[in-house]
Amino acid sequence: MTRAEALKLVKEKIQNQNLIKHCLAVEAIMKAMAVHLNQEVDAWSLAGLLHDIDYEETKDDPQNHSLKGGEMLKELGLPDEIVRAVKAHNEIHGLPRESLLDKVLYAVDPLSGFITAVALVYPSKKLADVKIKSITKRLKENRFAAGASRQGMKSIEDAGLTFEQFAEIGLKAMQEISEDLSL
Repeated sequence: MTRAEALKLVKEKIQNQNLIKHCLAVEAIMKAMAVHLNQEVDAWSLAGLLHDIDYEETKDDPQNHSLKGGEMLKELGLPDEIVRAVKAHNEIHGLPRESLLDKVLYAVDPLSGFITAVALVYPSKKLADVKIKSITKRLKENRFAAGASRQGMKSIEDAGLTFEQFAEIGLKAMQEISEDLSL
């Protein structure tokens, strides 16, 4: 599947513009992480872009979120590693995150929303103004962006990075697509 085909699928399956922006942000961070970790950029980018492909269908049924998406991606012929990472990113299933792709997607998913939340508290509401120090400081505030799993984000250590390194890679990736994110 090409990136253009994947984006078309996202826009067919997801109507909520903020959710589409989330998928774009996760894609950008996954691409940057693939480069940083010397992994397959196209596969990691697709995993990021498509990770919530079933969210609108399953939003009232979290037990099926990501399982349905994974099956959809399998039927479309995506590689097993992407299908597995998509399924494993939803911790509700208890699937072990075995591959590096599994681990990184699990950590990137909440990071994208967390960085967005940090940007939105700045007067400019722009990613360009966000500092790594602000991200790490806000991480300690459990009530800030409470829906963003601290455990998930910190699990990046399983991939050999510190949270600060991870936040820096994620922020730069999101800044590069800030227009697409309206941030």
